[in-house]
Amino acid sequence: MLFGQEHVKRYIETDGEEGHDWEGTTVAILTTRGRKSGQPRSTPLIYQPYGDAYLVVASKGGADEHPLWYLNLQADPEVEFQIKGDRFRARARTATPEERPDMWRTMTATWPAYDEYATKTARDIPVVVIERV
Repeated sequence: MLFGQEHVKRYIETDGEEGHDWEGTTVAILTTRGRKSGQPRSTPLIYQPYGDAYLVVASKGGADEHPLWYLNLQADPEVEFQIKGDRFRARARTATPEERPDMWRTMTATWPAYDEYATKTARDIPVVVIERV
């Protein structure tokens, strides 16, 4: 099973032939700029299309703190997103309270464990909207 930076490496090398289909769902590569280092940071994330945009979830498995990639995109919302061989510039934003319920349902339909993760933490787990620029 691919995980972490090995997942990123294999995904990029094969244009997603290895790593896009994962554990019964789909994965994209999100690249943010490190808010302290300024260096690119790539993370494999479960995603789903949503209209003209894409959704990812900043769950960190239900931890009480946000994942680093989410903190990075809060500091700089200009990101790169890769789905299979399609790598593009995008802007990331947190779903509004009005958008979130439907978007959350979309994401839990593809990865039901998100509902379990939400019970482990007091924080509202963000749904992130990725929009091409």
